[in-house]
Amino acid sequence: MDEIKYRSEEEMKDSGIEWLGKIPKEWKSGRVQHFFITRSEKVSDKVYEPLSVTKSGILKQLKTVAKTDNGDNRKKVLKDDFVINSRADRKGSCGISPYDGSVSLICHVLKPLNKFEPSYVNYLFRNYYFSEEFYRWGTGIVDDLWSTNIDRMRKILIPILELMEQQKIANFLDMKTAQFDSIISKKEELIKKLEEAKKSLISEVVTGKVKIHGDKLVKRDSSEMKDSGVEWLGMIPKDWQVKKIKHIATMRSGNIITNESIKEEGEFPVYGGNGLRGYTHSFTHKGDYVLIGRQGALCGNVNYAHGMFWASEHAVVVSITSKTNYIWLGELLKSMNLNQYSISAAQPGLSVGMISNLYIPYPENYVQENIAIFFNNKTKEYAKTIDMVKRQIEKLKEAKQSLISEAVTGKIDLRDWEPIEEGE
Repeated sequence: MDEIKYRSEEEMKDSGIEWLGKIPKEWKSGRVQHFFITRSEKVSDKVYEPLSVTKSGILKQLKTVAKTDNGDNRKKVLKDDFVINSRADRKGSCGISPYDGSVSLICHVLKPLNKFEPSYVNYLFRNYYFSEEFYRWGTGIVDDLWSTNIDRMRKILIPILELMEQQKIANFLDMKTAQFDSIISKKEELIKKLEEAKKSLISEVVTGKVKIHGDKLVKRDSSEMKDSGVEWLGMIPKDWQVKKIKHIATMRSGNIITNESIKEEGEFPVYGGNGLRGYTHSFTHKGDYVLIGRQGALCGNVNYAHGMFWASEHAVVVSITSKTNYIWLGELLKSMNLNQYSISAAQPGLSVGMISNLYIPYPENYVQENIAIFFNNKTKEYAKTIDMVKRQIEKLKEAKQSLISEAVTGKIDLRDWEPIEEGE
């Protein structure tokens, strides 16, 4: 990215508005109500397509989204209107609409007057500091009851600048944010590839397709393999057995616990189907266990629990009944995509009986131990790399937000800026 030019201190003035800070001397400020018309016409989503107000902007409502029975009582939106969710628990959900449509009545819809360029408004109102200012003007008790009504929003002070300068800022940010988004997308793709590589590695090791040689993996020769007789397994090492899961472990649902009994702090952790849910005053299990998600769209998820903990009814507790390494077993279960054995219903649930009767490869205990140690080391390596990439993504997102805030408030000097044509 090319170097950014900033205005000098002599060219700036204190706006007197906390969320704006310093702005160019030639800029002014004014209240939202003087530059936007509030749109409040109620319409039906049968006439005006339902739209979703998200942190990614205004989108056409997905068919899978749960819809209310109040489709005839929505708010009209036209292309280039600015829409923002009034509730604090939806902070940052807003944007200029690229469509005609309708939104929930909890949203504010404002039409920019001719003195405002919609693309500039999109950046101005979607930046972090305006989001915080909008929140500050709200009233209520807690986040899901805290909201900013339209009368209070109309009093918020915003920068006033020439239309041509607004267009230049929007064009600049279109180009720069696209560059940021491209880099972020590549890093997110890298994380997916690392996760896939980790999953593939686990599958190959726990099914014996490769063997551990020191700190490396070596593909087994065909002479070392035999047909397992199990379709999903295929070939396994000759010295490995094939067993049903029920012959090495039992599976039982955890204990019922009320939401009121689960706290943010406590002596014993509570594990559900998807990991830690909170803490409570007692425990149901002690030791090292594998837990499997029992219900919901993510049933089949595999987690570990250690020490004294409470396993809720949403988790299947796997108790080892033979000399088996629980980490090896857990990683094997992860590679088996247990979600495919869920029973189709209003709420998917895991067929524990079916899983207990599945055949799995079973190596000697010392092999299981070696695999567990290998996984522990490799998992740390993958986790370290993925965490590093995630931190890079967060820094890029922060830099992008900072750039937007600096541009929309005039701190970046764009007077001589011209977009670079493709090929230059």
